[in-house]
Amino acid sequence: METTTAVLTRRKSAPNQVFTLEEVAQHKTKGDSWLIVDREVYDVSDWIFKHPGGKDVVAGWAGQDASAGFAAFHTEGRAAQRARSLLKQFQIGSMTAKYQPPAVEKEFELLRLAAQGEGLFKSSWLFYALHLAHILVLDLLGFWIYREYGASSWVGYLAAAAVLTVAQNQAGWLQHDFGHLSVFDSNTANHWMHHFVTGFLKVASSSWWNYRHFKHHSKPNVVRKDPDVSMGYVFLLGDEVPKKWAAAKRGFMPYHWQHKYWYFVGPPFLLPVYFHADVLQYVLSRNKGTDLLLIAAAAARWLWLTDATIMETLTLYMFVRVIESHWFTWVTQMNHISMKVTYTEQSWVQSQLQSTCNVEQSAFNDWFTGHLNFQIEHHLFPTMPRHNYHKIAPRVKALCQKHGLKYECKTLLGAFSDVVDSLQASGEVWYDAIHPK
Repeated sequence: METTTAVLTRRKSAPNQVFTLEEVAQHKTKGDSWLIVDREVYDVSDWIFKHPGGKDVVAGWAGQDASAGFAAFHTEGRAAQRARSLLKQFQIGSMTAKYQPPAVEKEFELLRLAAQGEGLFKSSWLFYALHLAHILVLDLLGFWIYREYGASSWVGYLAAAAVLTVAQNQAGWLQHDFGHLSVFDSNTANHWMHHFVTGFLKVASSSWWNYRHFKHHSKPNVVRKDPDVSMGYVFLLGDEVPKKWAAAKRGFMPYHWQHKYWYFVGPPFLLPVYFHADVLQYVLSRNKGTDLLLIAAAAARWLWLTDATIMETLTLYMFVRVIESHWFTWVTQMNHISMKVTYTEQSWVQSQLQSTCNVEQSAFNDWFTGHLNFQIEHHLFPTMPRHNYHKIAPRVKALCQKHGLKYECKTLLGAFSDVVDSLQASGEVWYDAIHPK
């Protein structure tokens, strides 16, 4: 393998090389990663393992035009400037004049620049301050109800659990904003608040969240690249995966019944079982000391605020997580499970549109979903503060109409229903494939 010095020397000696898309596409592994960004070609093979967002995010775009994806995650601010400056070190040439990205990608870049010029990537501190305040008030209110009435009354216990569930779920939406660097101009401030909300309030790991979530955003619903659709040993999604699993005789679940056991396996257990196990495995195996410290502090906070025994506190905590898991699971899955799940990769805009749908806007839907009812806009502009999604949405819809891309928007209940319907349809595809007539 070449040394870093040798690689840099080679890059400097041949900055004017011209490549075709076919040539770039040959370099698509973690050890041999080329990217196209704004018609320039970069060899990031030696740097991919140092990427702050994880090597898999970069590797997911290896051999492809990553212009829109790069701009989406490095929109503005000093961190974005540093990223672009760093990228120049890895330039090895440019694309041939014959290469042209899809027209929709060019027009989307103009829309992103217009949104940037209009200040739509600037957050409202008042919005986020009020949001955090209402979480903290609900959090303390829930613990107060538990301490005053929880031990003596089931009504008091259920009321405390309900209030704590709201606080925890809204904190989940807030950590999502900090994780996407959408709140502060300073990435450092966003990272530390992400640690605080995810670790100290949510008893989870911000590093684990980043590791999973950025891969999801980079290649949504792309099998083997999006961890959120890697459910094969429990659920099969889309049309392609069930056929492949049936042909290979993989899996052990009765997938033609997955729309029925979803209610018992999915929403009740995603947070209290799977996420807890995955978080612990991640932070322990990767020695995430800060995350472990915050999780321990969060556990101590629950014990102190409940003023109860460890077992009583743990029981309340898990009960809240089970309730919250239903809310979280339905909302986070309603935008993607019923959309296209595929092994085939598309350009940035096409990929986000075919894998994502919106839910109608209303004051309740905005609050209940943490503005994830604007999932299309969120995926196209992942660093945009959520209170600005409704401002850009009409222009995104117009862009889709112009280029023949489907902009799908559903009712809240309709989106929930489509989750189950899509599971049933995928299960039937599997059943027909494994029991050919």
